[in-house]
Amino acid sequence: MPRSFSDLVALMARLRSPEGCPWDREQTYATLAPMLLEEAYETFEAVEEAQRGHPRKLRDELGDLLFQIVFYAQIARERGDFTIDEVIEAVYAKMVRRHPHVFGDARARDAAEVLRKWEEIKAEEKRAAGELTEEASLLDGVSRKAPALMEAHQISVKAARVGFDWTRLEDVFDKLQEELDELREAVESDASRREERVREEIGDLLFAIVQIARHLDVEPETALKAANRKFRERFRHLEKRLRERDRTLKEATPEEMEALWQEAKRTHEA
Repeated sequence: MPRSFSDLVALMARLRSPEGCPWDREQTYATLAPMLLEEAYETFEAVEEAQRGHPRKLRDELGDLLFQIVFYAQIARERGDFTIDEVIEAVYAKMVRRHPHVFGDARARDAAEVLRKWEEIKAEEKRAAGELTEEASLLDGVSRKAPALMEAHQISVKAARVGFDWTRLEDVFDKLQEELDELREAVESDASRREERVREEIGDLLFAIVQIARHLDVEPETALKAANRKFRERFRHLEKRLRERDRTLKEATPEEMEALWQEAKRTHEA
């Protein structure tokens, strides 16, 4: 018979019970953290496949991610910290508060205004809870533990919501060119500071690329993942064709590898 959310919660309680699984009973907030992150990344990857018309993996990965949430909530209940019902109640109430244009009398002209209001409401909530000090920053809500590309995207999104942004895409391209020029200068700089300057300018260049992606409504982490996947496919093609010739990568000439790379591009674009 079809299973419900309450069935999953009951299953988790059984796994953690004295009659349950020894491994599940040993888990703590800390030991589950790497698995939570792993499941989140696997779900992220499954989103790409779903967008290409293969949603089953996303369904499965969402289930695994949901199980991690239920797992955490069960440990929290045993510790007396909170219950899964309190988790649901808290997020439900928060979504209602932050959508006054849906559940109240407020109006929002477009998605940009919705996001600006979201930040205002969020700030009010923090102020009411005594969490917003004079030293607090709008960017405090962006996790420093996120991958750097994702962190850069979220930082710039937060700043843009309060108007700290370029108004024209052309200006962002100008900034990208400026960063390229500065990187070139750093490469040609005095050897004593070259490494430090090059590292700094490459960081600035990557950050500028993230801004272009945001202005073009492209999620940079997803775009880079797609580029990584494309490179893998083409490189595998190159390796396969060399094996067919009884040659290794070390034996192949640069010209031979370039020819096979172009062949891989034509093959995978077809």
